[in-house]
Amino acid sequence: MNTHDHHLHEQHLKSSDFITDVVIGMSDGLTVPFALAAGLSGAVASASIVTTAGIAEIVAGSIAMGLGGYLAGQTEQEHYEAELKREYEEVERVPEREKQEIRDVFADYGLSPEAQEIVVESISKDKNKWVDFMMRFELGLERPNPNRARNSALTIGISYIVGGFIPLLPYFYVDKPEQGLLYSAEVTILALLVFGYFKSKVTGQNPIIGSLKVASIGAAAAAAAYFVATLFQ
Repeated sequence: MNTHDHHLHEQHLKSSDFITDVVIGMSDGLTVPFALAAGLSGAVASASIVTTAGIAEIVAGSIAMGLGGYLAGQTEQEHYEAELKREYEEVERVPEREKQEIRDVFADYGLSPEAQEIVVESISKDKNKWVDFMMRFELGLERPNPNRARNSALTIGISYIVGGFIPLLPYFYVDKPEQGLLYSAEVTILALLVFGYFKSKVTGQNPIIGSLKVASIGAAAAAAAYFVATLFQ
């Protein structure tokens, strides 16, 4: 892989990670505060209570989600480093077995035994390239971005906050929580439809079906929270 292709590959991975984190944060950010606000609307008499509780939930939720993203990124880094160390040890301790694993990889691609030997000798001359090859083609592991944990935490946390304030904003402009719920439902379902559409486009799914699916899940969660709250009034 030449330098230009490697750069493009890294950019693609970073872009994929960013999109994944945005989807995680926005999905929960739109759904959870919406359901909470809907539930409170059926149980309290003041919209200010809904906004206060909603803000508290967004703060707590964004921290929890961001921390989850950080720990996931850190675990990915630690796993890669552990496997990298193991591969270096195996190249030193059992080089012939590692060479055979290279042969097996290229045999699957239809290379002749003679061609396999040429490739094996070429790769095994440089220990770092040898280990990098084994990480990629034996284990299927790419070197993670060293800033992945931090970036993931920030992206997920901020996306959660942005998504969370969409269903909450209408409550700032009304006195009765029932009024806020009507406006919130309209705004949030529209946001869920748009979000579901673009999420499906990015992931290669049917955008119309994906859009309706995401909106249905959010609406069902909010409706369930509202009716449960009214039952226990």
